[in-house]
Amino acid sequence: MPALQAIEAAAPLRNMVTPGGLAMSVALTNCGALGWTSDRRGYRYTATDPLTGKPWPAMPAPLSQLAHEAASAAGFPDFDPDACLVNHYLPGTRLSLHQDKDERDYAHPIVSVSLDMSATFLFGGLQRAGRPLHVPLHHGDVVVWGGVDRLRYHGIAPLADAPHSLLGSRRINLTFRRAA
Repeated sequence: MPALQAIEAAAPLRNMVTPGGLAMSVALTNCGALGWTSDRRGYRYTATDPLTGKPWPAMPAPLSQLAHEAASAAGFPDFDPDACLVNHYLPGTRLSLHQDKDERDYAHPIVSVSLDMSATFLFGGLQRAGRPLHVPLHHGDVVVWGGVDRLRYHGIAPLADAPHSLLGSRRINLTFRRAA
């Protein structure tokens, strides 16, 4: 938690704007060599935080080690993340079904770590149509997907207000990627 607090102090959480001009309900920030951003010009990775003009905070070694070990256990031993999205959910927020396709090489997996409040992960198919699997995620759960599943649509169902003992009515999701 101190590492996350330091990241948020250097690069404050914000609700980014989609290319369509809508504010995202999930607040986020980043750490690592690259950070994911969104605005009216589109989705992309940048080396600097557009809010501060400074480089994104460095990814703490324990976080990159966690991502590497989880990916290795799932069959992706060469995963070395250069970006970590720190998503902040409050009760009622959700993340619509989407694909993570702003990265340069889809050979690298996505590693997702859930902290605090539980959520329902929606894991769909390679097309947006169809009913996704509903997978409960709890504090400490780690999900890794890659290979033929790398471009599956996924999201988070609206978050119920079921406070966790650590941070109360808040959920943090760390999403590790190899963007460059």
